[in-house]
Order: sequence, then structure tokens, then C-alpha cells
Amino acid sequence: MKNYFKQFSPFIVPTNDGKLIEEHFGLASSGEKNYSLAHMNAPPNWSEPFQNPEFEEIIIMINGKIKIIVDDEELILQKGETLKLNKGVRVQSSNPFNESAEYWCVCIPAFSLESAHRE
Repeated sequence: MKNYFKQFSPFIVPTNDGKLIEEHFGLASSGEKNYSLAHMNAPPNWSEPFQNPEFEEIIIMINGKIKIIVDDEELILQKGETLKLNKGVRVQSSNPFNESAEYWCVCIPAFSLESAHRE
């Protein structure tokens, strides 16, 4: 048994909103339950529903920017910035801007649609 797992082909999460989600480690890609790591590319004018997740989420911006609503506060996260969201917080992410947004997300424990509690 190897002491490592090298990911050669991340799981592409099916979406119908134009967002690219490549899960490198997590429930869908490697069976990992403790955390998930995904590369995201959100197109201009993309938005997801509010959610109240059972996991913490760390967002690391690579390019562009996204708008995040945490409870009633609006934040803009830009290239080079990071954000940690606590579990149980009401949150929504969107890209209302004219350029794509590229970022990485770490969820602890691993993301699942059931544990996201989307509205």
C-alpha cells in the first residue's frame, strides 16, 4: 500500500450553470470524508443558491473576484485573498462581474450536496 495518492483526473462535478468544478480530493473523487479540495472556475454572471453548510470552507482566490454574502454582509474576494467560512453560516457565492473567477475551495469535512443545505 502506498503512503500517497496522486490525482491524475479530478472528478468534474456536473453543473448546469456554466461553473467548472474539479474535485481533486473528496467524496466524489477519492472517497475522502474528512476534507475536500476543488478547483473552481465561475463564469461571469454566475450565482449559486444560499446555503447553510455543515462544513467549514476555505476559499483561495487565484484570478478575478467573487461576491460572497455571509449572513447579511457582502464581501468581495479578489485575486490573492483568502476567506474562511464557519460551518452553519448562511452564505451565497456569485460572480456578478464581467470576467471569470478562478479559485480553490477546501471543505472540512468533505463537501456533499446533502451537507450544504442549499435553499
